[in-house]
Amino acid sequence: MPNGTCHEPTTREPNQNQQPLSAAVEHHSRRFTRRKANVPAARRFVAEVLTGWGHMQRLDDVRLCVSELVTNALLHAPVADGLILVRLELHGSHVLLDVQDGGVGTPSPRTAQEADDGGRGLLLVEALADTWGLTTRHGPGKRVWSTFRHEHPHALAE
Repeated sequence: MPNGTCHEPTTREPNQNQQPLSAAVEHHSRRFTRRKANVPAARRFVAEVLTGWGHMQRLDDVRLCVSELVTNALLHAPVADGLILVRLELHGSHVLLDVQDGGVGTPSPRTAQEADDGGRGLLLVEALADTWGLTTRHGPGKRVWSTFRHEHPHALAE
């Protein structure tokens, strides 16, 4: 599978066509209200968690992806569902980023026109993440996830 590509993300589970992720060793989640000020707050949350885990190799990629996914949730999820959940899971060789909102739409990458201010978020996620996709969640809404391979910090020191 090409880097970060899930051509049909509507029913994908993380790593559906790959080796299954090992059980999460660590996980952290935070709920954010639907405010533009929470996009940088979500980036800070990701940076704090990954730094705390000692897994900073893909920090810039994960921060950019959380920014894009939270922005999409702000723009496209219904106002009635006022919360966005951001969850990080540390697996053996992967970090899973999971952004959940109350929206029922099916996000997909689109080709933005040169003069468009937006429309490139999922293309960035697709380019930076090793895999990504979309699943429904229990109750209303969806979860858009992305995975990022990483080396264990002890392996890098050797």
